[in-house]
Amino acid sequence: MTESEPTKYKFCSEDNNELAEAASVAINDVLGVKEGEKVLIITNPPEDVRKISMALYDAALEAGAKPVIMFQPVKSQLDFAEKAVIDAIRTEPDVVLSISKEKLGKDEESMKDPIMIGEKRYDHMFNFLLGEKRIRSFWSPSVTADMFKRTVPIDYTWMRETCTLLKEELTEAISAHITTELGMDLTIGLQGRAAKADDGDFTAPGSGGNLPCGEVFISPAVGSSEGVIIFDGSIAATEGEIIINEPIRVTMKEGYIDDITGGEEAKELKASITRGEEMPFEMSKDGKMDYEDAKAYSHNARHLGEFGIGLNKEAQIIGNMLEDEKVYTTIHLAIGANYDDDANALIHLDGLIKNPTVVLKKPNGSERTIMLNGQLVE
Repeated sequence: MTESEPTKYKFCSEDNNELAEAASVAINDVLGVKEGEKVLIITNPPEDVRKISMALYDAALEAGAKPVIMFQPVKSQLDFAEKAVIDAIRTEPDVVLSISKEKLGKDEESMKDPIMIGEKRYDHMFNFLLGEKRIRSFWSPSVTADMFKRTVPIDYTWMRETCTLLKEELTEAISAHITTELGMDLTIGLQGRAAKADDGDFTAPGSGGNLPCGEVFISPAVGSSEGVIIFDGSIAATEGEIIINEPIRVTMKEGYIDDITGGEEAKELKASITRGEEMPFEMSKDGKMDYEDAKAYSHNARHLGEFGIGLNKEAQIIGNMLEDEKVYTTIHLAIGANYDDDANALIHLDGLIKNPTVVLKKPNGSERTIMLNGQLVE
């Protein structure tokens, strides 16, 4: 008995041709999906993410792959993914895509009993499989159909070349000094850190990033950030992203937030951080996290976890951090969890800074300006 060819349901009508074209770019150019590969698409019922997922399903079929779509309720930054979703990821498909209205959701089992590989610690099955180079992926939390159509079919050649150069510069640097005309003056330590590139090349096992893509990012050395941040673009909160009307001033001491001032946006940021501090202890009380881990997760809710540079020239500041943090001429800094897994937290709140100047310090003491008032310096 032979396996019949899957029915290729087409969800892309004439008014969705642009969505189909963007999905084809994602499947073929970004992921390089091959015939026979297993592709798991995890999504939610709301219209935009559902349409994008169906377009990706069609594109995967056209590539000869074996796609599966799973739906789960919308999950926030502090929610757990459905067990069936984690179990599906556990089967190790070749490609795992998260096309979510908000977030994929946390892995309850792995948070309670982390996966250890030597000294490497994973609190999510997805992170384990990606980190151990068993899958490849992209994830698009809060993506919209308009965003997907505008920011996915882009010039990947320029982006990948630029990402490579900046990745090398950041990895070599021992610190970065960031200033703006609004009074931001922050120094972050980078020694011993390796930068990562979200350049839209997710063709190798273990590779993945956001789509839309377009950033180079690095985790500051733990406890190294000193000075003042002025967020003036947009910022993530536990209840969603916020366009900043009154700049938020954040004072950093030894890597952790010492003070936050500003208007209503600053109040929302404070409330989100407070929630990030409280939630680990609630989880510990419910038996979902070890108490010592809860203390660390709570403490790191005030840590500076990421420094990134936006490089997608089609991206705009729209109050959606998936796109906002990719905007060319901006940088972003995230409060909470980092990407080196040595400052874990339940939150990761990205904040945008417009038109910064960034000066890197090299091991020999020399300095190089890589960004001047938002423009890259060659």
